[in-house]
Amino acid sequence: MGQITPEVSGTVAARLAYQEGDFETAFALWQAAAELGDADAQCWLGSIYANGEGVEPNYAKALEYYVAAAEKGNHMAQANVGAFYFMGQGSEQNVRKALYWLSAAAEGGDVNGLFNLAVLYSKGDGVDMNAPRAAELYRAAAERGHYPSQSRLGYIYAQGLGVTKDRVQAYLWLSLAAQHGIGTALGALEEIVGEMSAEEKAQGMRAFEDWRARTRQDGVPAVLYPMPS
Repeated sequence: MGQITPEVSGTVAARLAYQEGDFETAFALWQAAAELGDADAQCWLGSIYANGEGVEPNYAKALEYYVAAAEKGNHMAQANVGAFYFMGQGSEQNVRKALYWLSAAAEGGDVNGLFNLAVLYSKGDGVDMNAPRAAELYRAAAERGHYPSQSRLGYIYAQGLGVTKDRVQAYLWLSLAAQHGIGTALGALEEIVGEMSAEEKAQGMRAFEDWRARTRQDGVPAVLYPMPS
């Protein structure tokens, strides 16, 4: 068993305090760990300043902590840095830096990085519009269980945007998103079902059940991460 350092034990206690709504204690513990260079603590502090949890919202401070964590390879922080630079929060807007950090987050598998980068490619915001690349990124996030990406991917398959139009795939991804309350997915699902043959519906239902069986994780505790701003 590895040695439990004060830095590690402090971040664990900080998470417990945060979950209990004791933001003051959580902040103090994460600040101590952040000063020792802990990237996870720095990311949490970025989230606290971004969302104003127990402190006044301060985008400049949030970005400062997010950047510190991002430079250490924290993919969630990288995604937030990218979003901050793109929106001009905490600094002047810088699309070049936004793309750099969103790409780093996406390469690391962060679902927010994948999703936000996909949005830019699908709309042509700061990059050349690239529907196939957007579909690829949405799929990577969707396969990691990101509900908004599942909804977008279902719509993409329904419309054939950057992919071959496929009603079965559209049914699968829209169903997965709809079961988690994504309203736009439910509406699109009802529309696509009306266009499907009986055979396609059967294939879609099998794909949906196969996916749920593969990804079911009964009894596994959820991991709490800083929410993106």
